[in-house]
Amino acid sequence: MNPNSKSRYIKSTLLLSFSVIVMLGCSKQKTEITQAGITFCSESSPASFNPQLDTSSTTADASSHQVYDRLLEFNTENGQIEPGLASSWLVSNDSLTYTFQLRKDVAFHDTEYFTPTRFFNADDVVFSIDRWRVNSHPYHDVSGGNYPYFQSLDLKNTIKNVTRINGYRVEISLFKPDSSFLANLATDFSVILSAEYAMQLIESGSPSDLDKKPIGTGPFKFISYRKDQFIRYQRHQDYFLDTTGPENLVFDITPKSSLRVAKLITGECDAVAFPSQNDLEIIRERDDLTLLEKPGLNVGFWAFNTSKPPFDDPKVRRALALAIDKTSLLEAVYLGQATRAKSLVPSASWAHQSNMQEIGYNPITARKLLDEAGIPNDFTMNIWAMPVQRAYNPNAMKMAQLMSSYLADVGVTVNIVSYDWARFRQNLTAGMHDSVLIGWSADNGDPDNFYRPLLTCAAIPSGTNRAMWCNPEYDALIESALNTENSNERRLFYHRANQIIFNEAPLIPIAHAFQYQAVNNQIEGMLINPFGGIRFDDVVRKQ
Repeated sequence: MNPNSKSRYIKSTLLLSFSVIVMLGCSKQKTEITQAGITFCSESSPASFNPQLDTSSTTADASSHQVYDRLLEFNTENGQIEPGLASSWLVSNDSLTYTFQLRKDVAFHDTEYFTPTRFFNADDVVFSIDRWRVNSHPYHDVSGGNYPYFQSLDLKNTIKNVTRINGYRVEISLFKPDSSFLANLATDFSVILSAEYAMQLIESGSPSDLDKKPIGTGPFKFISYRKDQFIRYQRHQDYFLDTTGPENLVFDITPKSSLRVAKLITGECDAVAFPSQNDLEIIRERDDLTLLEKPGLNVGFWAFNTSKPPFDDPKVRRALALAIDKTSLLEAVYLGQATRAKSLVPSASWAHQSNMQEIGYNPITARKLLDEAGIPNDFTMNIWAMPVQRAYNPNAMKMAQLMSSYLADVGVTVNIVSYDWARFRQNLTAGMHDSVLIGWSADNGDPDNFYRPLLTCAAIPSGTNRAMWCNPEYDALIESALNTENSNERRLFYHRANQIIFNEAPLIPIAHAFQYQAVNNQIEGMLINPFGGIRFDDVVRKQ
């Protein structure tokens, strides 16, 4: 046995032994969960069961494509917009009015806590959209009144009115053209809720249950949830689409990647979320597992809190960026499983700019700029590192440690900060960070899905603009791009926006990472969805 094979054998053996110990310790939990049709090892607990309230992929995975449907859907293979709860739609010549014809005989979930008396109709569409866009709506402030995705796009100031034409036709009028509007209606966040259930909860005095005990029209209905342990779903027998999904679905919440992979090997889980780069080799070597792989529509980046001095100074931001060797970060953290990012959008996007300038590695110039900006040699700053694994950054803590050594070479001391995921995101939105290693995964194939949520002024209150950077010239370019349907014209606006990002350096793009999904070979129908949450509606176990 050669040394490399021996190392891999020992690593696999240790992992298997560890997983057996874990299974013995988890027998009580498995009894409580009961035997599932499909068990998915997820990485953390959702913030809620309503993706309108959160931009985390954890929340989207747990709810968006399990419990709910949207007016429109993305074809996961070609990115085209397809019918969802809307069977067809028309757009006016001035691009200001969208008319949707709705499907009939679409059933909501019938559960222990809610029994619907009617099918899905126009009232549910009006309720679902007006909840997040109308401040006076009875549900707007329920569960905190924060709708980060829609706020980041300033959609409430794009939509003029949502009108019920009849029971199965809805008209949405806009104040101004928006070339990304249909794409935004197909994202994970644009779910359709039950207006009947919502009104029933108001009458019973428990409106927040709408987001904790969800009701949708999706392929699975919610059964139970135990925080940090599991989520149980059951197949929606009256689902309007012809799907082949399992009778039962369980999310086994397992934060550590190595433990998720161990459960996959022993058969406790059928599929796992976010296998770490270190686990990919183990998965590839096993005949009983399959590693699904696809280029990701994502970007991992280092964002500076531009609302805090000295990070409000572009010279300081550029100096700090020059101090970092991005090549070493790609090699050490992504292990060759990502491409170098020069701008927000990856090469798969039609708006990608191949000749984009990039801030390189130059510690001498970095120190010179810091001196010019009056930053002393003993300057201390913090880098916040995500506590969870994401495709766009599989190990933020390791990346922060590497960066701290580079920054030390130019006289900057780094404190690395991390919290549990919920607190981490709350404190980020509150602007408590100096800088943060985080990223973004596209919710649709439109480049606006990168440029607007990540860096426009309107995206600051929502928390998606981690740089807290507001530049009117940049915003004007993004707005101009939305006002035309011509992709060549839009591309030019985005390229001009790239130049502003390069000059101002509110964030430093690092990588566009590949997406991975590890599954047991007995499972069929698992696909990587490049536009959002995981789906199980056509996942089956081989007979």
